[in-house]
Amino acid sequence: MASASTQSLVGDTQPVPGSELACALRSCKVAFAGVAAFSGVSNILMLTGAVFMLQVYDRVLPSRSVPTLIAMAILAAVLFVGQAVIDLVRSRVMVRIGTELDEAVGGRVFTAVSRLPLHIGLQGDGLQPQRDLDNIRAFLSSPGPSTLFDFPWLPFYMAIIWSLHPILGITAICGAIVLMTLTAATEVFTRKPLGAAVLTGVRRNGFAEASRRNAEVLAAMGMGQRLHDLWREASREHLTQQQRVSDIVGGFGSLARALRLMLQSTMLGVGAWLVIQGEATSGVIIAGSILAGRALAPIDLAIAHWRNFVAARQSWNRLSKLLARLPPGAQPMALPVPSSNLTVERIAIGAPGTQRIIVQDVEFSLDAGSVLGIIGPSGSGKSSLVRGLVGAWRPLAGRIKLDGAALDQWSSERLGRYIGYLPQDVELFAGTVAANIARFDPGSDPEAIVAAARAAGVHQLITDLPDGYQTHIGEGGTALSAGQRQRIALARALYRDPFLVVLDEPNSNLDVDGEMALAESILGIKARGGIVAIVAHRPNILAAVDFLLVMKEGQMQMFGMRESVLPKLFPAPQVKAESLRPFSASPRLSN
Repeated sequence: MASASTQSLVGDTQPVPGSELACALRSCKVAFAGVAAFSGVSNILMLTGAVFMLQVYDRVLPSRSVPTLIAMAILAAVLFVGQAVIDLVRSRVMVRIGTELDEAVGGRVFTAVSRLPLHIGLQGDGLQPQRDLDNIRAFLSSPGPSTLFDFPWLPFYMAIIWSLHPILGITAICGAIVLMTLTAATEVFTRKPLGAAVLTGVRRNGFAEASRRNAEVLAAMGMGQRLHDLWREASREHLTQQQRVSDIVGGFGSLARALRLMLQSTMLGVGAWLVIQGEATSGVIIAGSILAGRALAPIDLAIAHWRNFVAARQSWNRLSKLLARLPPGAQPMALPVPSSNLTVERIAIGAPGTQRIIVQDVEFSLDAGSVLGIIGPSGSGKSSLVRGLVGAWRPLAGRIKLDGAALDQWSSERLGRYIGYLPQDVELFAGTVAANIARFDPGSDPEAIVAAARAAGVHQLITDLPDGYQTHIGEGGTALSAGQRQRIALARALYRDPFLVVLDEPNSNLDVDGEMALAESILGIKARGGIVAIVAHRPNILAAVDFLLVMKEGQMQMFGMRESVLPKLFPAPQVKAESLRPFSASPRLSN
């Protein structure tokens, strides 16, 4: 089964974006056919109890034959055990269908989760797509879907009840209509509160995640109680909607069970009346009641599992829309390794998920071996610009080119080999130091890892750690200091000598030794023919740059050689180029 689904998803014919879930289920059609066959046999075996009671009342009791009773009891026991085995197999097949769905679509969902912030920003619950997939898998593994395979057998049971007597059949059909009306009412009354429950749940989870990420800030500034109150308010709204859904489903479920029991009693009463009228035997009374209960059981179970069914349906719709919005990345033709220049053509950049343009009308060109310093006050668009340079944010207008080819002509994986990026907010991953430097490349070269560490001036720091390069740094690199994380992230950016290295405030957490190592790293990249773009607030790092780009209010205010731009910005002699060297208490540029 695994090979079938995998082939359908990654074979020669790719599914239309958004139809991956449907394609994954279609790949399990043989398994579904097996479940349908098992359901058919199970429903036929469900007649065992009714037939047994009918024979006991109509044959055994009048004949008083003990051997006949024993033989029938043994046969019934065998059939009941067989039914149990079939139901067990059916449930296990459904569990494996859910697992197969996760296996087939899980990779696409993970990719969508990781790419989603690049399209809508960090708004909402970023892990909701993964939860949606879990909801769908859990529903497929629950008893809920089995009721869908039992529904088609409702006419079969009604026909058998009708064969016992038409009046019994009419009574059972009327009961079925009432219960199906309750099922439709459950759908109508739960649709709106279930949607509201999902939205309030996302809001509540957002407060919890923000509090977890900023635990130190909350503790230091006494904001914990205030965030707690906001979370409590969102939680109350969520629980109110959940309670409303539970009340509706529970109310209709209780009513459905009461009506089913009432119908069974009604069937007993009608059967007794028919016996009194001489139109049926005494066995018909019990058999009709049992068959009516069995016939309507799927409706009762559907109402009981309706909440899970609607939740799975909503998850299916959300996930399908998300996968349609984020289709798999195309695999363009492999281009030569960039080695000549970086060109920026009047680009405009906005944050994902917003319509506001942050950077506009920026254009420049750098040849191999150039170092660009990007400076400007806070909010001038420096970090947004470098996010565009590395391809994290796509330009709304204009193009960014390496050796004349726009960044979108490379796949993300291939482009990543030629780009090194040190973001302003350094984030490392749970794993070893070596794995983080190697970007978790399974075929990483130890010599390349050490070379990157040496280029970043962090080799000695790493060897001083308890387990050296094999030291586990914990989630987010919590086992390291801010400066250590920044320097290891710099080594990651330099792994395998990328052509374009973009550094966003790389010296924000560095001491004097760290700044000297950073300056040497920049000179090393320049010497090997790479291009460096560095965002700086401290003027001492500008001694290593060739060009300066001055940003103001999202636009390029000045661009040119360092020697020509610096005097225009800082005419005072204390900031001449020769005075720009590392020192411990570094002044900051205009902020």
